[in-house]
Amino acid sequence: MSVGSVMKNFFDNFESYVCRFLLSFFITLLFAQILSREFFQHTIPWGDELATYMFVWFAYFGASHATRKAAHNRVTFQFKLFPKLVETISLLVADFIWLCFNLYFVYLSSDFVFNKMNAFWKSQTLGIQMKYIYLILPIAFTLMSIRIIQVNYLKFFAGVEFKDPDADEMERSAKLMVGDSDSETKPAPAKH
Repeated sequence: MSVGSVMKNFFDNFESYVCRFLLSFFITLLFAQILSREFFQHTIPWGDELATYMFVWFAYFGASHATRKAAHNRVTFQFKLFPKLVETISLLVADFIWLCFNLYFVYLSSDFVFNKMNAFWKSQTLGIQMKYIYLILPIAFTLMSIRIIQVNYLKFFAGVEFKDPDADEMERSAKLMVGDSDSETKPAPAKH
């Protein structure tokens, strides 16, 4: 495997890796907190706060991951009534507006984090500056902006077709249900 393909794979799945790490870490931390309270009558003073911050970061990286998979919730049924060209242009315009919003939010959140946050504003139990917690805002919206551009490039220039992950799951569920109903109507094999 070449270095280029490894780097491409890492870039394509970066948010997924971060989400997996954050999810496993904050679930483990919360489980340790529960065990500590129940069995040792002791709490980890900073545990809940760190788990909360990790969950917030998880949610923002998850939003970026959904953008990469072209799986964000959006209302598109109205476009099915129009010709394919109108649907394509409408989705492209919607993504452009989304991209503009994200870039403006990157500007606002960066200004807030780096210029307007008080250096003495610290987290309650961890004692770290809150600007490091709020840093997720410009990071996540920058990543989402990159992913919007990437997905549109793949759709319109590379010819990649993105399928709705929920539609795939619905198809699998429907096949399982049809398979189960077929097994109920078929006679059982004879025993020898």
